[in-house]
Amino acid sequence: MQTSVTFKQIDPSDALKSYVQKKVDRFDKMLESPAEANVVLSVEKIRHIAEITLVCDRLKIHAKEESENMYSSIDTLMDKVAGQIKKNKDKMRRHMSGNKASIKDNDILLTPPEAASDTSTPEVIMEAIDVKPIDIDDAVMELNSGKENFFVFSNARTERVNVLYRRNDGKLGLIQPRR
Repeated sequence: MQTSVTFKQIDPSDALKSYVQKKVDRFDKMLESPAEANVVLSVEKIRHIAEITLVCDRLKIHAKEESENMYSSIDTLMDKVAGQIKKNKDKMRRHMSGNKASIKDNDILLTPPEAASDTSTPEVIMEAIDVKPIDIDDAVMELNSGKENFFVFSNARTERVNVLYRRNDGKLGLIQPRR
């Protein structure tokens, strides 16, 4: 792993630099591709601050930790980064395994294809017919001679359009408009 250590408001020391290098090299085993780490060590009054930016193939981790001792700050920081790497690896493993638990499907409303077709207006096919004035008995004979389940005619007695149709129980029905 390529590591750079920067010291701010603190004297550079080889002991701290080698300690950071040793801790950061542990991440090589956890990461799948080469990474680059930029570590900044600084002191502000009594606070010893350690900060790291770790960049790998598809992973970028930034963490910061402070305490009253620089070695303690580095240890806590490296534990935090190790936890983030592990968390990211678990997330990638779940995503790659096909477990779609991370996808929230509660917000998606799925409609079956039948329901989608019900909302459309049914197609109406128009046919022109000649309406002859005939009696109901003649209309029954016309209905029985044809293959249709209904017969439209002009009732000779009322002079209105009527529909004679075959019901589901086998009987005949007559639709007459009211006045």
